[in-house]
Amino acid sequence: MSEVEVIRSRTLGGVAHGFLGRRGGVSNGIHAGLNVGIGSEDDPDAVAENRIRATTAVLPGATLVGLFQIHSADVITVTAPLAERPRGDALVTDRPGLLLSVLTADCAPVLFADTEAGVIGAAHAGWKGAIGGVTDATITAMEALGARRERIAAAIGPCIARASYEVDDGFAQRFAADDPANERFFAPGKPGHHQFDLEAYVTARLAAAGLTRIEALGLDTYADEDRFFSFRRATHRGEPGYGRQISLIGLEA
Repeated sequence: MSEVEVIRSRTLGGVAHGFLGRRGGVSNGIHAGLNVGIGSEDDPDAVAENRIRATTAVLPGATLVGLFQIHSADVITVTAPLAERPRGDALVTDRPGLLLSVLTADCAPVLFADTEAGVIGAAHAGWKGAIGGVTDATITAMEALGARRERIAAAIGPCIARASYEVDDGFAQRFAADDPANERFFAPGKPGHHQFDLEAYVTARLAAAGLTRIEALGLDTYADEDRFFSFRRATHRGEPGYGRQISLIGLEA
């Protein structure tokens, strides 16, 4: 049995956190490894075991809190364990013992912490949520709990990289219409197409929001099959499903 791989950010310091990939789980087949996707076609018992392993690897004894993700900018403030997964794409809390989680399979997971205030957050930033302002909304929700944006540190975990993320003209035009400066996040591709840098875009949104401590891990989910699940890779191969990885942050009780 392989050990769960926990990828940590220097920027988040001593806060219990981790970006997990597919290593160390019990799932098999196309979901092989640490698939934590409740909505996947994987064996539910395997997913449940993987979620226990993920929690234990980052903050043993904590209560795992997650979302029914909808590619929105909706943030849920959590003060107690949740009976059901609320719809949304980010979580914030100031309560110890709750382990905030987001699931990804190419989208960008972003973890936040203001250690002085004891406030943390986790956001799922696919392109829709990113352009819709999910990271800005997370920062605002953290401020409502006493955080200050000049103190908030943020880390962007494994996501699809520019070299792997081909998009069409319409996609690029949507970002240009939102802000002409967004052109810098697109590199030329084949005719009518571009290569989009999601990680750089999310980094820029965080910086524009006033954060000064930002770490982008630069890990490509699409290219590194041994470590990460990828929706786009599975789609390109015509596979019938795909796994999800989990990113976690919590305050010790």
